[in-house]
Amino acid sequence: MTTASDSGVREGLSSVTRGTLFVLVSTLCLVGLTFVSRVVLVRGISPGAWNAFSFGLTLAGVLSAFGTLGLPNAVARNIPYASSDDERRAIIRGALLVGSGAAAAISVVLWLTAPSIGKALGQPAIGLGLEYFPIAVGSSIVATLIASVFQGYEDVTPNALYLQVINPALFVGFLGVAVVVPAYGISFTESLVAYAAANAVTLGLLVLYLYRRLPRRLPSGPRAPGAVSRLLRFAAPLFVVSIMSSVIGSGDTLVLGVYHSGEVGTYVASLTLARLLGIGIGALGYIFLPVASKLLRQNDARSILLTYTTVTKWMILVSLPLFLLFFFLPSASLGFVYGSSYTAVITPLEVAVLGAFLTTLVGPATTAQVAYGQTRLLMYNAVVAGVADLVLALWLVPSLGYVGSAIAWASANALYSAASLAELAVLSNVHPFRRHFVLPLVASAVPVGLVLGVVRPTVPLLALPALGLGCAGLFVVVVLLTRSVDDGDRLLLEAVERLFGRPLWLLRRIGRYGLPRSN
Repeated sequence: MTTASDSGVREGLSSVTRGTLFVLVSTLCLVGLTFVSRVVLVRGISPGAWNAFSFGLTLAGVLSAFGTLGLPNAVARNIPYASSDDERRAIIRGALLVGSGAAAAISVVLWLTAPSIGKALGQPAIGLGLEYFPIAVGSSIVATLIASVFQGYEDVTPNALYLQVINPALFVGFLGVAVVVPAYGISFTESLVAYAAANAVTLGLLVLYLYRRLPRRLPSGPRAPGAVSRLLRFAAPLFVVSIMSSVIGSGDTLVLGVYHSGEVGTYVASLTLARLLGIGIGALGYIFLPVASKLLRQNDARSILLTYTTVTKWMILVSLPLFLLFFFLPSASLGFVYGSSYTAVITPLEVAVLGAFLTTLVGPATTAQVAYGQTRLLMYNAVVAGVADLVLALWLVPSLGYVGSAIAWASANALYSAASLAELAVLSNVHPFRRHFVLPLVASAVPVGLVLGVVRPTVPLLALPALGLGCAGLFVVVVLLTRSVDDGDRLLLEAVERLFGRPLWLLRRIGRYGLPRSN
């Protein structure tokens, strides 16, 4: 018999499944397009220019996070949590006005200080690059805010399509034009212009999307007094979180650029692979925030718990195969993606991917804390993890180079996520570590890890994708053999069937083998 709580879980899982799949596919497109753009840049500009571009890109990411003032997550949480359209109108208008002002200020400051930064680092190319990045920084801040407005309405299109597909596709396209016109290659300046233009055009398209689509969801009308001030108070801790999250993700890279600028491009190559493990949880977290906020407003704690544990469990299908390949076969993995010139960069990938995998195991804990309003705790966690990243980087990078950066990055990211999950578990009883998750994970990961780590088989590069798919398939088989199918899995299957518009009888029959014997 279907209960009211089951209906809440089913609705939540339907939104999360649809949104996660869309964002996951778009993230894969982002990864592919980013890889293409980096190949073009690495082959088209000098190593020094590539290091300068990588450093500028990292700094631009930090400044973009700073300029959003914590508003994107605050907007995405408070729109579904708000009690009236009047309040929603005030939230959206206030966020866009404040965010646009911050974007303009950050861009001007970066443009004015760019030559001084390059001179201080002894890298004139970095200073030149930072003169073009203000356009990208300002555009990125406003574009992220527009996407967060629709995120609050469980519409992932602005983020998935515009930010993760169209934006990198434009960059690749502009780079292609620069390569062939004129036909003698691409310069460092042309690559900077292409990046700035891609971000500016993307912002223009998103403004048009906002103008055409928002009135369909939120008609014009009065705005609730006091809503903006409440939004800013809620966003204040998230402002600190956004800054420190950027430090956690990029602080060690910036420190590496100061002490060993020639290793930044090589380190970023390994870090890019490690970050692939988080694309599933990242896609999940983006849509989980508004869904959990809506369920929380309805006082439906059981639906939040089941949604969290179920989708975290099945996101292992993305992160586990990548972890096993990158950790136990790092040289082959780097060679498969980047070519033979990167196969010597093993240790940074092994260290970084370990921290990335530990982060994915806890699920979207930081996002769930925002939904529950635990923003102060999240702020404390981010500050501690950000300080840990910088302290470890300053301690280890001078002597260990990019290996020290990898240790700092992995430690800080694992600490951040683990602290959030511990607080969620204590305060809200939300965590994924139940039998239906832990048993299949251990039973599938340990044997494969022992074979790859002890036997160390020689795997042809072209066989790596098949090996990864085999690891994912093994996890599914172990779920069935250990009878680790629960109510959340059943409701998830129903959500997938609604997505496809028809019953999936084969999956239902297979799923019965995974039900506990008592059922």
